[in-house]
Amino acid sequence: MNYDQLFTLFNFGVMPFWALLIFFPRSKVTRALVHSVLMPVVLGVAYLTFLGIAVFSGGAGDFGSLAGVMAGFTVPVAVLAGWIHYLAFDLFLGAWSARDAQRHGISHWFVVPVLLLTLMAGPAGLLLYVIVRGITKKRWDLGEVSAA
Repeated sequence: MNYDQLFTLFNFGVMPFWALLIFFPRSKVTRALVHSVLMPVVLGVAYLTFLGIAVFSGGAGDFGSLAGVMAGFTVPVAVLAGWIHYLAFDLFLGAWSARDAQRHGISHWFVVPVLLLTLMAGPAGLLLYVIVRGITKKRWDLGEVSAA
């Protein structure tokens, strides 16, 4: 399997998890598959594997400068690792937002746009969730933030 096929596999492989978060947020299947360590472990192992291949193939560039990062991302396996990094963290953010909204009684209708934006642009989705939570008067407890 080449890197293009692996990209497609991982890219579409996370979609059922997003569908569970959006359409079946409280189901046992969602809790078992999305809110467990399953996907973070799978994506984490894949990420480390492809990052290791990139580093040991001499194409990893460096993280000390923008030019170094750009050089690293000229290697397909490094881009694949980077993309899996995004997939893992965006799914983590989406799952966390959904769980937090459930804990605080925020309507899932407010969470669906958050999840869609998080899928497409993780940090923007997180920002939207912070706004939604603020609008719904579910105040942030500083102890909650520092304990995370």
